[in-house]
Amino acid sequence: MTRRHHTILQVVPRLDSGGAERTTLEIAGAIARAGSRALVVSSGGRLANDIIKAGGEVIDMPVHSKNPAMMWLNAGRLTRLIRARGVDLVHARSRAPAWSALFAARRTGVKLVTTYHGAHKTDAPLKRWYNSSLTRSDCVIANSRFTAEAIAAAYKIEPRRLRVIPRGVDTLLFDPAKVDDSRVNQLAAEWGVAGENTGFKVLLAGRLTDWKGHSDAIEAAARHKSLSGTGNDPDLTLVFCGGAQGNSKYEAFLRAKIVECGVGEMVHVVGDCADMPAAYRWADIVIAPSTRPEAFGRIAVEAGAMGKPVVASAHGGALETIIDGETGILIRPGDARDLSDAIERLKNMTVEERAIYGGNARARATSLYSAAAMCDATLRVYDDLLAGGE
Repeated sequence: MTRRHHTILQVVPRLDSGGAERTTLEIAGAIARAGSRALVVSSGGRLANDIIKAGGEVIDMPVHSKNPAMMWLNAGRLTRLIRARGVDLVHARSRAPAWSALFAARRTGVKLVTTYHGAHKTDAPLKRWYNSSLTRSDCVIANSRFTAEAIAAAYKIEPRRLRVIPRGVDTLLFDPAKVDDSRVNQLAAEWGVAGENTGFKVLLAGRLTDWKGHSDAIEAAARHKSLSGTGNDPDLTLVFCGGAQGNSKYEAFLRAKIVECGVGEMVHVVGDCADMPAAYRWADIVIAPSTRPEAFGRIAVEAGAMGKPVVASAHGGALETIIDGETGILIRPGDARDLSDAIERLKNMTVEERAIYGGNARARATSLYSAAAMCDATLRVYDDLLAGGE
């Protein structure tokens, strides 16, 4: 924020885990460091205290609701907040709150920025219209080229209003040199995978949802067990790190499939993790076998920043963040055999060979996908819009 101190209001449904929430935190900190006022409206969550510590202010509002009546009420609440706090610019990060923010911005004359954190489906006309709230702002930020191309294909949006700002990762937080063995050992003990007999360690980080590839990963583990002939003493440990977020039926399905495939001693469902840098450092490799394209794929970049090779499906943001054969391996989406082969390929490498992949991944993450670069680019968007109105 270079011209004068401003008040920037970000609107995000909740402040739990996820790319939109983490980005909200990082941008709030950048706004505060620039000497401006950072307000965040959400319906609460575990990152709220982190935003306050970063110099921001959190205001509770039920902006997570998709109920049309509540969205309309939220538009009124945001209008009053904008006027009362002298807000200069609003940044909405999800579809429902973007509708509320759009009406509030029009009523008050403030600038509006929106960010596409995901590549939303536009097949059904009503869904297409609902998603369009994110395209009606003064500037639309896409978190990858893949996302920008999807927006441009689905909506008639002027190129001048569309910016690509890749999702940033805190490369100081996600730094293997800053994670000691005690953190890793403590986490492994909490997961129930401590000890010497863990073999090759594979991490799938991400919430338990049916398109993140957990089912394919279980099949890949079963195939490994069958081919390796290790019986009940496997030389591979696979950890699913991420919460069900209310999807208890899918978690139950995964647990049943683990038993059915006979890999209960290999595959561990451990829930949410508060120390993701330690989780990545525990792993030998990280997998992201999503069956649907990731708009960006934060996990792949975080793992890369921690110097870990990543196996990911060859679609969406992974085609930008991973260089096949240099920082990781790209596989056919939804192909458990291809996933298994990629894991075996990395497992059969020497530690030194995998370290080359990891070093390449760390260098790519720090040069292209740092949180600092993302914050700088976003603040430049704010400055450009605000300069036009001053």
